[in-house]
Amino acid sequence: MNSKRREVLAALAGMGTVFATAPSLARASDYCSSEEIDNSALGQPDFRTHVATYGLVYLLPDHVNHTLETRVNPALRKQLYALGLHDELRTFNMPHITVVHLHSCDRSTPERMLRALPELPPTLNIRLLNFYNTEAAANAGVPWWFDLGVVKNGTSYNDMMAFNTLATAALTPLRDGPLPRCTGPVYRNMDNDSKLLVQRFGVSGVNDGETIFRHNPHTTLVYSTSPYSATINPMNVFAAKMNRSWPRDGLKARLNSASIVEIGFMGNVLREFYRINLDSGEVWEVSSGKLVEVGEPADSV
Repeated sequence: MNSKRREVLAALAGMGTVFATAPSLARASDYCSSEEIDNSALGQPDFRTHVATYGLVYLLPDHVNHTLETRVNPALRKQLYALGLHDELRTFNMPHITVVHLHSCDRSTPERMLRALPELPPTLNIRLLNFYNTEAAANAGVPWWFDLGVVKNGTSYNDMMAFNTLATAALTPLRDGPLPRCTGPVYRNMDNDSKLLVQRFGVSGVNDGETIFRHNPHTTLVYSTSPYSATINPMNVFAAKMNRSWPRDGLKARLNSASIVEIGFMGNVLREFYRINLDSGEVWEVSSGKLVEVGEPADSV
């Protein structure tokens, strides 16, 4: 058994499902008074109150953002406007590919994430291909996303998935409960395997230290809480149109850094705290521009 495998199993061994008595009303304060992971929101009819979500992500390189802005976003904005999806047009996001998201009202979580990081992957050379729409859970209605997928083969893809397994084991113990967007109507409509993963890890993608490839790396271009049924047909037509004009082998992207960020309710990146160079291992605190020595206190977030 290799060292990474042992580390994952050791981390997962201490991660049991923790249930607490469900409060009568989901208030932010209900989730800030205990260090335990509280899954009680999973049984509530509505979404859990969103306080703060943090993530480990790969921000997209400049040339990919330029391609999206010139070849995709003008047509996408026109499509959203025609469908009356004005909130979606205004949603802020730093384009990225997610490793893991976790909810915590503890404002020191970004620094705690930095200290808990497992061994990082090497620079990843991936390809972005296939536009598609994703509903949070079948028949949940909201939220839904318009995504551009990562090609699921090659050494870098395998490295990415292996790191997702390690990072999920290392970072999800820092959460205070499930992601708000995975509660209420979404959790109710999940299949049993997905429910179990949400209970145990707050996210999907791993199971007892094994990569089970439920994690689907992608970059999201639209975040929506509008009714999915009212938009799915025209958005599917739009996805097919974009796929016909996209490079046949996908758009190459070199991911040479990972970032610890703050996330909105639907998964959009709001701001960056730390950027980690995958080649050198150096860590930069984005707000100050200073190198951070991991193991010593960083400035307050």
